[in-house]
Amino acid sequence: MEKIFLSEDDDPIDIRIDGVFKTVFTRDTPESSGALSRLISALIGRDLSIISILTNEQPIDNLRDRQIRFDIKCKAENGELINVEMCLNPDISEPVRLEFYTARLFGGQDIKGSDSSYNDLKMTYQIAILANKRFFNDDSFYHTFFYYDPVRRISLDGRTQIITLELSKLEEIVEKPIGLMTASERWAVFLEYLTHRDKRDKINEIVEYEEGIAMASQVLMSVSKDEIERARLESEYKYQMDMQSKLVTAKREGQKQSLEAVARNALAKGYPIETIHDITGLDIETIKSLA
Repeated sequence: MEKIFLSEDDDPIDIRIDGVFKTVFTRDTPESSGALSRLISALIGRDLSIISILTNEQPIDNLRDRQIRFDIKCKAENGELINVEMCLNPDISEPVRLEFYTARLFGGQDIKGSDSSYNDLKMTYQIAILANKRFFNDDSFYHTFFYYDPVRRISLDGRTQIITLELSKLEEIVEKPIGLMTASERWAVFLEYLTHRDKRDKINEIVEYEEGIAMASQVLMSVSKDEIERARLESEYKYQMDMQSKLVTAKREGQKQSLEAVARNALAKGYPIETIHDITGLDIETIKSLA
């Protein structure tokens, strides 16, 4: 494989953008499939070779379809199932959502034959890479969840596992020497700091150290330097952010209208304007206009 080195002038597109992440890891190339296998292996803590991406949604040979796929569902050589996704702005309901999709992937296995049993079910992993904000109330960037009895600390020894990476918790890890980082730490630092020019030397060290990350970098730089493909990815990201902004605005407007209804009711009952302001948070002039 050609040696990858990011110069000061290189401008890689942000791999944390969902569409870019999917494009890098779902191309039909040895570099893309190799990078996906090594990323998953690093995160679950043992070597797996990914042999197929489960295309039960849109086909991945189309760029736009790759962008709007919900996630990357794939199967390992030993039959284990893995669902990987990058979430730039995780919602507060993320834990329940992860549990839901883990159950769907695990329960979708076919054991209907007369010679099949529950023991034929394969291990299933749901991996979520969370960016932009801290999610769990601790300092660890890596969490792994199983079913277990929290009082007696007894594991169910089931075959599902949820893994999360929080890229917002790497301030100390990024300062560690590359050789002292774990594989999951190197991947996390690469994903989070790839576009940080002040960390370019560190990223180049990681790329040279980890073959899987070098593969991902090669695919990413190919995308970044392709003007048409880059424009499509950025256009899709802009569309997603525009839609998100509209939804948030609509939600806030709905909340404002609800608060205004509360304020009108309070005014009708003779509550002081200052009290209504304290209760609703609406500004004084808005409350006066409702009288």
